[in-house]
Amino acid sequence: MQSPASSLPAEERGIVGLLDRAARSSRLSADDALALAGAGPSAAAEMAAVASALRDQGRGKVVSFSPKVFIPLTRLCRDFCGYCTFRQDPGSAAGLYMTPEEVLGVAQSGDKLGCTEALFTLGERPEQRYPEAAEWLRQQGYETTLDYLADMCRLVLEETSLMPHANPGTMSRREMARLQPFNPSMGLMLESVSPRLYQPGGPHEFAPSKRPRVRLRTTEIAGELGIPFTSGILIGIGETRQERIEALLAIRELHEAHRHIQEVIVQNFRAKPGTPMGAEPDAESLELLWTVAAARLVLGPHANVQVPPNLSASDYDLYLDAGINDWGGVSPLTIDYVNPEAPWPLLAELRGRTLARGFELRPRLPVYPEYFLGTCDYLPESLRSRALDLTDESGYVKGGIERYAGTN
Repeated sequence: MQSPASSLPAEERGIVGLLDRAARSSRLSADDALALAGAGPSAAAEMAAVASALRDQGRGKVVSFSPKVFIPLTRLCRDFCGYCTFRQDPGSAAGLYMTPEEVLGVAQSGDKLGCTEALFTLGERPEQRYPEAAEWLRQQGYETTLDYLADMCRLVLEETSLMPHANPGTMSRREMARLQPFNPSMGLMLESVSPRLYQPGGPHEFAPSKRPRVRLRTTEIAGELGIPFTSGILIGIGETRQERIEALLAIRELHEAHRHIQEVIVQNFRAKPGTPMGAEPDAESLELLWTVAAARLVLGPHANVQVPPNLSASDYDLYLDAGINDWGGVSPLTIDYVNPEAPWPLLAELRGRTLARGFELRPRLPVYPEYFLGTCDYLPESLRSRALDLTDESGYVKGGIERYAGTN
């Protein structure tokens, strides 16, 4: 790998040395990582070039995506975030929870289209805020939403070929252990470690589950249980560059302790009308590009770094030049319920724009190949066997992208 050029403005030349170290696949120290926050446009371009080369070194020229269905099990939530339109209260929700029949109907439809992931996304512990939610659960024989989620994951696993990926918010050890037999992977966006964001007037003021301490603890428990885990940061909600890097360093520290962070999402804020942050500007493309490059430099050549393509419809392929190697879940059937204004790209378009940048697009399971191929350290044997049955010798979905021709 070539070292980055040193044709930077004088005030940015201090970044050259740390980019040289990163280019040699050296682990950046926390101080070096934090120094990236001072990168101007010229240094940011150098960062992207080094990050892209690191990705090529560690992940090659394959860019993956997960063909999925989105199952919003409940949109009730105890939290109120300043940018969220996913949450509903009992008075506005069409139904308090999806029924087992509704869950299975979506999963079976996705199965017919070749999907391999059932993404369960839901509000955080709504029974703690809404008596209606607690009563609905009681009538169905459950004490908590997470108890119901476990049964719905089991239902999808038993009745379809899809593999669940639960994303229900913060969880205890007992709750994660109950979900583990039915989920080859789980996830929780860290979003940020900034304490300012949950102070009065911040986007997380009324969202107790967004406190960094509890989200980091959930991620740590996943590591202790050996669960392949998805994390990530959300940019453009009031955090600084330094705080983004601090979040990436926190993710890196947990991964180095347990080797379980299977992917890190770098997600850009999009303002939504009717929310407290509805008048705020969307995260800028250049800031997203800098953050993607920083993520690769901090996390190293072998990390899976993802940008959701539907949140950057006009230029998502640009982020391949800054070190990503994954597009995340893309559905031929269901909308993105968290960002309903942002449709998924057509798979033919996604493939074409990926190929145009020199990469091969391949479908994957909700769990990455390195967590079941050649190792028994992570998945229960039944899930590992299912994963091996669904994939080829490289751990990607059998049939490749051609399997989805004509699906959307």
